Amino acid sequence: MSDGKVFIIFQDNEDARPFIDAIEAENEGVVVDRQPGMVRFEAMGEISITKEVVDEQAGRDVDLQELHVSLVSLSGNIDEDDDYFRIERH
Repeated sequence: MSDGKVFIIFQDNEDARPFIDAIEAENEGVVVDRQPGMVRFEAMGEISITKEVVDEQAGRDVDLQELHVSLVSLSGNIDEDDDYFRIERH
């Protein structure tokens, strides 16, 4: 995708719920496409989440690497550490 769009797709399950909710909370203007069994997010330039918001959504301390359990697909350049996960394209 050379048009600057990024996307991330999660299985629609309880393990993914804190990540799904965090993406919606932290990314104004993200396009959400809910389909049976999956949730796709698309945006121009960047989609990101922070550990702090994921922890709040989950009600517990979350390792951001847990998102890979429910991750279906993504497009963009990944930038991550212990405190954030970002997909970006410039």
